[in-house]
Amino acid sequence: MIMFFSSSPPIFSSIALLTEYLSSVYEYMGLLKFFEICACARYIFCLADEEFGVQGDMETNFHSTSVMWFFKDRGFDDKSIHEIFRKCKRLEGVERVKASENWDYLKSIGIQERKLPALVGKCPKILTLDLHDKLIPVIQCLVTLETKPKEVASAITKFPHILLHSVEEKLCPLLAFFEALGAPEKLLGKMILLNPRIISYSIEFKLSQIVDFLASLGLSKDGMIGKVLVKHPFIMGYSIDKRLRPTSEFLKSLGLTETHLQRLAINFPEVLCRDANKSLRPNVTYLESRGFDSSQIAALVAGYPLVLIKSARNSLGPRINFLAEVMGRQISEIADYPDFFRHGLKKKLESRQKLLKQKHIHCSLSEMLDCNQKKFLLKFGLVEQLS
Repeated sequence: MIMFFSSSPPIFSSIALLTEYLSSVYEYMGLLKFFEICACARYIFCLADEEFGVQGDMETNFHSTSVMWFFKDRGFDDKSIHEIFRKCKRLEGVERVKASENWDYLKSIGIQERKLPALVGKCPKILTLDLHDKLIPVIQCLVTLETKPKEVASAITKFPHILLHSVEEKLCPLLAFFEALGAPEKLLGKMILLNPRIISYSIEFKLSQIVDFLASLGLSKDGMIGKVLVKHPFIMGYSIDKRLRPTSEFLKSLGLTETHLQRLAINFPEVLCRDANKSLRPNVTYLESRGFDSSQIAALVAGYPLVLIKSARNSLGPRINFLAEVMGRQISEIADYPDFFRHGLKKKLESRQKLLKQKHIHCSLSEMLDCNQKKFLLKFGLVEQLS
């Protein structure tokens, strides 16, 4: 074992011995001691510099030590620092002051300081960007896309790599692509900031294929597809072959027609993104267990697709129980009015059922639920409840 402490600093006659020494320091004392020794060890490199010309390495280690203390001051542990340097070799040449400037600027735009360590851990390269030539211009451009305060800060927190992309080479072509699909211009910024990972997708090899898949469902490229992408931008992150197509085939197997699928894609695109076997099939099995036949399930899914992703225990079950046990109705009535599952149990179903029961009024589920509270009271002569 090499001794790390002595009355005089060690002098090395070869790079091999120096490397062995520093490796032992790192293994025995950890990352912090390794950088401490590099910081005060310019003399270690003197002979090596003359004999082997390693001045550049000396400077790199000096800057590494400086930025290492930047991380230490902000609460990063040795393991995290090591992982950060592994992800981004360029940090070895970054001065502490530059890293501090970038950190402070990110904080100034609304990113909470407690979230910055995780952000930097995901994308340490952010600290190497030139503040005035790269970081500020990109963020200023993203701010123009905001529809609400701090949307940019939220987007960067979710996907910090957005700051590495070029505005001219990536963002502008992306906006033009979506505009050509008929996506509303005022919603483009909201879409990108909601799912900032979009900026990393290839238009040719990723986004165009998503568009072609939606077109295969019968959606037009001159407006309908653009609206779908804006409504649920996360759909662009899914694999067509592993997720979107299998799910659409599963929906067809339930009895949904092409028109039903189109309506589902436009109004509830999040259902298309769910795994058919893990998320959708269990709800179908549950509905079967409650007495719905295949044609009724097809009617339910076509009328209210979210029935496939609602919680059976917390949403579907309590409503079915209330219908059968309290309202005294048959489940076939739900198949005739699938939006039954959309209404709140406490705020709407229970309160309206109570009023109708008091007046001995019987009506269909759609008559009971498919109107606002004022119209409901007027419809059934419950005007006294308006006061």
